Amino acid sequence: MIVGAPIALVDCNNFYASCERVFQPRLRGKPVVVLSNNDGCVIARSNEAKALGVEMGAPWHLCRESFRKTGVVVRSSNYTLYGDMSARVMRVLSNFTPNLEIYSIDEAFLSFAGFEARCEAHARDLRRTVQQWTGIPVSVGIAPTKTLAKVANRLAKKDTAAGGVCLLLGEQALREALGRLELTDLWGIAGRLAERLRAIGIMTPLELRDADHRLIRERFSVVLERMVLELRGIACLGLEEVTPDRKSLVASRSFGRCGCETRAREGQGAPPFFPRTPP
Repeated sequence: MIVGAPIALVDCNNFYASCERVFQPRLRGKPVVVLSNNDGCVIARSNEAKALGVEMGAPWHLCRESFRKTGVVVRSSNYTLYGDMSARVMRVLSNFTPNLEIYSIDEAFLSFAGFEARCEAHARDLRRTVQQWTGIPVSVGIAPTKTLAKVANRLAKKDTAAGGVCLLLGEQALREALGRLELTDLWGIAGRLAERLRAIGIMTPLELRDADHRLIRERFSVVLERMVLELRGIACLGLEEVTPDRKSLVASRSFGRCGCETRAREGQGAPPFFPRTPP
């Protein structure tokens, strides 16, 4: 049973690495990693770096020589820059829906209520606009609930044929998608919880979806029961919308005022923004 308006999860692809590429276009197509505070370990990887086998959390001092040999470009983290770029992405997203939840620095949930007849076109327009105005590539997953939107977003990233957008709005599409994933691919299910589920015979997300939700509540928690219902398309987690103050535009200390802020405030749109050198 599918209930409620579509929800979209917009996730910036390899966000920190993508931010570095906005300011250094020569890095496009090259393996890029971003290091943690004090250059301790890898906290972000471009797709090219992932293809070389660079793992998240890899210690920099152990990888220095291998990175040099394979041509991996290394950048120290710049959280002020990433925060400013995140704010710009969120401002663009706010033009596509009145209902927006900023979930993290590189993720946001959007209500697509009213766009049911053209969800995919709206999502692709959103994706193109974010890329044009900020230089940041994003993936969009659309589904009836936040949990399923996470699933859809994961598939949008993994399936190159999807073009960065995945819709899971029909019963058959949902069942096929859940059948392709592991339990630990679900939002909030880590290794230990997955082991406990397997111990009672639940091996896949599809089997979790079809489980007796009352039994899940008795043996686990009301939180997991809500996940079961969300996997069935019944929304249990509403959007935690930002307040008007948080939606308002803020002048950035790193970039200063530019035309896109003024035009966005006036509802006129914004020009492409491709700064070439960091502040």
